[in-house]
Amino acid sequence: MGVPIVLVHGLRLSSSMWRPQLELLRAQGRTVVAPDLPGHGSRRGEEFSLGRAVDTVLGAIDEVGGRALLVGLSLGGFVSIAAAGVAPPGRIVGLVAASCTAKPAQSLAQVYRIPSALMDRLPDRGATLNERFHRLTLRDGAADAVLDGGLAVEAATAVIDEISDMDAIAALRSYEGPVWLINGARDHFRIHEKQFFDACDDGRLVNVPRAGHMVSLDQPVNFSRIVGDAADVVSVGQGRSVVESGTEERARMQAEQERAELEADGM
Repeated sequence: MGVPIVLVHGLRLSSSMWRPQLELLRAQGRTVVAPDLPGHGSRRGEEFSLGRAVDTVLGAIDEVGGRALLVGLSLGGFVSIAAAGVAPPGRIVGLVAASCTAKPAQSLAQVYRIPSALMDRLPDRGATLNERFHRLTLRDGAADAVLDGGLAVEAATAVIDEISDMDAIAALRSYEGPVWLINGARDHFRIHEKQFFDACDDGRLVNVPRAGHMVSLDQPVNFSRIVGDAADVVSVGQGRSVVESGTEERARMQAEQERAELEADGM
């Protein structure tokens, strides 16, 4: 049904974090895949680089027919933005970048580099602390979805070094397709979201109420619906140009925000 969807996971995590989206979206008859990035999940022990990560994403798109909606969260969002910036036209027909609207050079250095260096000194490199954190902060089976693929704590330093040099704003400017920037309303990675939005040629910015950095797990149904709606938009756009702008776009975004708030209040 419609355009295939490729999901790209976050730092230290794996494709298992996408379990709720894989179940919900496949139940709608959609083709959805979630590869492991180098150094993570089934590929732990491999060296991470941004180039290898982008190649992994483009390879996953080839496996589903050569074009797809690309969805990434946190590290996966940065990798997806990088892929969108270099992919030939038509391969990435739409981009959903979640929890990554912060300039990597500032956000990664401030939020992750020092804690990562400290955890590297622990006997298990912080694996126990990371597991406890996820079990305390995630609910309704979300922690199991994250932890079942393992926590690649050993990959953090290499990832931070690679992504910190990335110019995410420039990569977004290079991509001409539709972009959905999705953030949890409580996410600390929202700090540059206006600059990211302004860099999009055809952008939408959605903040999901009562969700943090792991927005896909904090609000799995709402997040999956946004992804499904994005896939439908780009599927229609394959036959004719779909561009929302001005008052119509603002009204659509407001309606989507209000719907998410109502559903969040009922959960």
